Amino acid sequence: MTRLHSRPWPAALMLGALSQALFSWRLTTPGKLVFDEIHYVPAARVLRTLTEPTNIEHPLLGKAIIAAGMMLFGDNPLGWRAFSTTAATAVVMGVYAILQLTFRSPRTSLFGGFLALANFTVFVQARIARLDGFMAAFVVLAVAAMLWAARGDGRAVAWRWLLGAALLGLACGTKWAAVPYLGYAALAFLIVKRWRPKAWPGLGQLRAGALLGVGSLLAYVATFAPAFFYGADALTWRTFLPFHAEMYARQTQVLPLHPYQSSWWTWAFDLRPIWYMYESVDGAQRGVLMLGNPAVMWGGLVAVAACLAAAVRHRDAKLGAVAALWTGSYAVWAIIPKSLGFFYYYYLPSIWLAVVIAAALHRFGRGRLRGLEDGVALLAAMLFGWFYPILSAAALGDSQAFRRWLWFDSWL
Repeated sequence: MTRLHSRPWPAALMLGALSQALFSWRLTTPGKLVFDEIHYVPAARVLRTLTEPTNIEHPLLGKAIIAAGMMLFGDNPLGWRAFSTTAATAVVMGVYAILQLTFRSPRTSLFGGFLALANFTVFVQARIARLDGFMAAFVVLAVAAMLWAARGDGRAVAWRWLLGAALLGLACGTKWAAVPYLGYAALAFLIVKRWRPKAWPGLGQLRAGALLGVGSLLAYVATFAPAFFYGADALTWRTFLPFHAEMYARQTQVLPLHPYQSSWWTWAFDLRPIWYMYESVDGAQRGVLMLGNPAVMWGGLVAVAACLAAAVRHRDAKLGAVAALWTGSYAVWAIIPKSLGFFYYYYLPSIWLAVVIAAALHRFGRGRLRGLEDGVALLAAMLFGWFYPILSAAALGDSQAFRRWLWFDSWL
């Protein structure tokens, strides 16, 4: 295992293979549409036939990816969810890449990637046909690509930066919640360039801004290509902007109260998760709870505070950057104009917690704290094993079996 910790590529491949296998195991259970699959799978069916616009409150790309899975594997649970598993594996590998590019430590990278894998949110999103998983994968890979560009030279810098911009455009073409990351990317470039002029060598502010804007915009517009071929109400260049106005109106409309709604400030504390399913299906009582791993969710908050403190006291730019990544990803939900909030909006911030914890222990996990990495990883793995039955739709004993895993009344 020590040799694996010192070799980045074998460790990354092992982590990716483990993630894909875990996400794919018993993927077709439950054998019916779950939670928001009732919206996105029918929309993907319509998109396959290019009949007419449907589910127009969100862009097309996520539904097109679901449709592609159905074309490959059939209109069945495997087809609905297959590419969700690959998106989640991309998230885990992206976390590994971000940490490796930042700290050059395979051990730290493997630890952070494992925490992303063991954080329940990634596992649950990997096994359901929803848009958030695809959006998150594009954002995480975009961050990795832009860090990769910072360590490049010659033409590679511009091409890698452009790749990151295109990935952000694809993220926005999946769900508009990714739009703030375009601003974060521009701001991060300006700040890092000021502190480390040698980062992104040869890439100036104007060129970086142009590549970011043009690359993301072209990628975003390209995701709407199928809409130009609808049999009815096909999109045209003249109706492109009015169509976006209609999307915005639908996304900001006032919705009726929902039993699982929650305020944005509660998400970080794991106070109000969502039951994606709890019913008798496929011959047994089964449940899927969208919940965060307490070791990652609560430990991550401690890590954020430690990283912010180190950034202020010791001018540690790396720890400040990873703390800012989580903070910006989370705080934006305080101003996004949504009439209702749900815990799954915290999906991307929950991913960054794995990065923050790994970064904090890379910096502080010495002396009296030596071995804390292993302890956190073991605790996260044990909690994952304990909660696995209600994360994976495994067969439960009876209709009251869920009480075994309820730590708080608010989890009901």
